[in-house]
Amino acid sequence: MLLRHQVSKETRKYLDSKGFLEVETPYLIKSTPEGARDFMVPSRLNKHQFYALPQSPQTFKQLLMVGGVDKYYQIVKCFRDEDLRSDRQPEFTQIDCEMSFVNQEDILNTFEGLTRHLLMKIKNVDLKEFPRLTFDEAMKYYGSDKPDIRFDMKLVDLTKLCQGNNFKVFDDSELIVGIRVTDGASFSRKKLDKLTDFVKSPQIGAKGLVYCKYNEGGSSKSNIDKFYDESCRKNWAKEANCKNGDLLLIMSGEKESTRKAIGTLRIHIADELGLRDPKVFAPLWVIDFPLLEWDNETKRFHAMHHPFTSPKKDDMKNLDSDPASVRANAYDLVLNGNEIGGGSVRIHDKKIQEIMFKHLGFTEKEAKEQFGFLMDAFEYGAPPHGGVAFGFDRLCAILGGEESIRDFIAFPKNNSGRDVMIDSPSKIDSQQLTELNILLNK
Repeated sequence: MLLRHQVSKETRKYLDSKGFLEVETPYLIKSTPEGARDFMVPSRLNKHQFYALPQSPQTFKQLLMVGGVDKYYQIVKCFRDEDLRSDRQPEFTQIDCEMSFVNQEDILNTFEGLTRHLLMKIKNVDLKEFPRLTFDEAMKYYGSDKPDIRFDMKLVDLTKLCQGNNFKVFDDSELIVGIRVTDGASFSRKKLDKLTDFVKSPQIGAKGLVYCKYNEGGSSKSNIDKFYDESCRKNWAKEANCKNGDLLLIMSGEKESTRKAIGTLRIHIADELGLRDPKVFAPLWVIDFPLLEWDNETKRFHAMHHPFTSPKKDDMKNLDSDPASVRANAYDLVLNGNEIGGGSVRIHDKKIQEIMFKHLGFTEKEAKEQFGFLMDAFEYGAPPHGGVAFGFDRLCAILGGEESIRDFIAFPKNNSGRDVMIDSPSKIDSQQLTELNILLNK
């Protein structure tokens, strides 16, 4: 609680010094169909109508920009009715910020400054570099859009080197990718079998794991030597920069799922080898996310961030003709393999916003019903604006060197979403239900 207090205090100090105005926005708002599931609140005075608790103050802070508030922030509670885990709670806190007349570079510089300020004041750590990776680079080299760069172990594409040797598993794969484990040739067969079981677990769902040991004496040994001779294995070593004593782990399959799988394996091995030191802080920005992602179940596009994210200027011409190719003017701040903040430059042009709603499956009528208030505000001339939101609870956990955010929240909910201190949620009596015009099936 002391650390949380200090982070809150220093956040306000920094943002106040940069001219930000703290504005409280409503908790009782309307439900919108994008994002996670809303918590609903019945209205007694408006029969059969409901408020929703905010998943973020997104539209309110955009309205503040239209209304002339130049720099806004709020340390604010948000709510999402979703499944829980150690880093997720039904109610959580954000450092929510927005700025007018800015571009992406202005926003990244401002919040690099906030991160540096917090690390210096809380941990006495002087952060120097904030590397930047595109989304495509993050997935290519780390198999994750929130890579932990405290250690190396980058992914290496071995597809061309591995196909064409009559090993069907590799020949039928879209991608063959490996990671080099320094000094991993000493891993026992038992340890390698455990790693194979790990990648086959439901958590990852891979079919298997190929390994190649590069022994200290210069020889090499893999579990598919039947198909690949010493010359092939040396080519792998050269591509992956393997030295004597190293281990090369290889996975294959469909491109996206294979990258994610070996990215998860990369983190698992780093944990086992003690490469993720909580006292070391390694930030980076991930930029140029896809604007939209296709959902095979609903057969329509979904916003990768939210419907108000602006396309990259160079891609704007493709928004109507080739929406899948459009990159977002969006960015995530990653610290030690955790996304601690994310945001975007917003759409401030009504026509572009209408095209965006169309690709997200909204009819003109639905867009008007859900977001008419924002579209009407744009009629008055919205300034270019953008912002970011930090996960306050997660940031506190990282600064405290812990995995679970619950240790940094007073009265957290458990895995079932219950407050065990006051025994909530709980039933309410029939009189209250009647006043709210709610009938329960018996």
